[in-house]
Amino acid sequence: MAEQVKKPIGITETVLRDAHQSLIATRMPTEIMLPILGKMDKVGYHSLECWGGATFDASLRFLKEDPWDRLRKIREGAKNTKLQMLFRGQNILGYRPYADDVVYAFVEKSIANGIDIIRIFDCLNDIRNLQAAVDATNKIKKQEGRGEAQVALSYTLGDAYTLEYWADMAKKIEEMGADSICIKDMAGLLVPYKAEELVKTLKESTKLPIQLHTHYTSGVASMTYLKAVEAGVDVIDCAMSPFALGTSQPATEVMVETFRGTPYDTGFDQNLLAEIADYFAPYKEECLKSGLLNTKVLGVNIKTLLYQVPGGMLSNMVSQLKEQHAEDKYREVLEEIPRVRKDCGEPPLVTPSSQIVGTQAIFNVLMGERYKMATGEFKDLLRGNYGQTVKPMSQEVIDKVIPGEARSTARSAEATGHTEPELASIEAEMKEWKQQEEDVLSYALFPQVATEFFKYRQAQQDKVDMTQADKANGAYPV
Repeated sequence: MAEQVKKPIGITETVLRDAHQSLIATRMPTEIMLPILGKMDKVGYHSLECWGGATFDASLRFLKEDPWDRLRKIREGAKNTKLQMLFRGQNILGYRPYADDVVYAFVEKSIANGIDIIRIFDCLNDIRNLQAAVDATNKIKKQEGRGEAQVALSYTLGDAYTLEYWADMAKKIEEMGADSICIKDMAGLLVPYKAEELVKTLKESTKLPIQLHTHYTSGVASMTYLKAVEAGVDVIDCAMSPFALGTSQPATEVMVETFRGTPYDTGFDQNLLAEIADYFAPYKEECLKSGLLNTKVLGVNIKTLLYQVPGGMLSNMVSQLKEQHAEDKYREVLEEIPRVRKDCGEPPLVTPSSQIVGTQAIFNVLMGERYKMATGEFKDLLRGNYGQTVKPMSQEVIDKVIPGEARSTARSAEATGHTEPELASIEAEMKEWKQQEEDVLSYALFPQVATEFFKYRQAQQDKVDMTQADKANGAYPV
């Protein structure tokens, strides 16, 4: 029997981004990350996912940290490993479409501050909303010699999402100039043998490397990775064991051991991985004691497969129902979510479509009448302001929620009127707070949150200045 050709599986480590976003609401501060970067840099990871997604907002809003400063510090501490971020297409890291000049500027500054791989996705899989970010990455790569555009397929289930659909998407992604493709299974919906089918189909459809991202929410993720790797996937996303499983990713050490001695052997040093795990373990215990890490997110939730609800969406839904003293409506809402999703064209449930569909489902149940009240975001989804869904939306729902309104078929930036450059006007609006070029982009994405952070930063700087002045005047012994 012929010996199999060696094809070590690449691993992207998520403990610095998606793992803590999934388990502790993105609250890991930079100071926890920095001391272990030297050891993580020696592992041989394909990349460290450390930025983007919800980390930007959470850093400013909750941790009072400059996300750009975090990125620069991680780059300084991990000189030999590629750094990766998650990017919401035309929405960048925010919740509305931005003009192309803002997208370009954000990509440029992300790469300049240390990012190597930008994973770009759209909540509706409308690839028109990805093109600007891909073009920006490719332009900067030509200029600087750095930067890779990875386009993510937001994986979901439904009549329209056939193997032919995914194969066609892969071909279009290759044509648009991406460097690689990611199957982004944000809810843990991809089961093992379906993963094998999907990876083989994509491999036949494109020459681009294929990466797989999933969550352990439904309990099948490690088996899914095993079948995907055997089918030819090139890279898998894993998390160090203290922040693995539950709504996070499969454990890095477990997957490394799974493939040891096979053609897919990573060659990673388990002793080094153990040191990294030992570093994060006490912080996990702190999070458990403080309640930041809720044990509910650590188990298996098979409802994910029944209702296609991502783990993060489940926790948000529970808190929304608690606020309304309507926890007894939990199952009704779960059953309503697939109906709302079908009414609005069966979009994948990922930020921001997951929040839009989930919140509307809650309204439908609590009001006792479907679509008696609709959120502004749900109306925008029906208007076509987020782009086009794969299946048509319910005309009956459209007529009830936005009667007589025209619907757009354009990409999101055009549908919402963001066709003209807007960076200059944004800079003019916030110039009193600008200390670095990146501040303009922070403000562009989160104006109120960024302004509060800028005020906090200024107050901290004023304290330091006062202390130094007192020392200079002899108030403190030198």
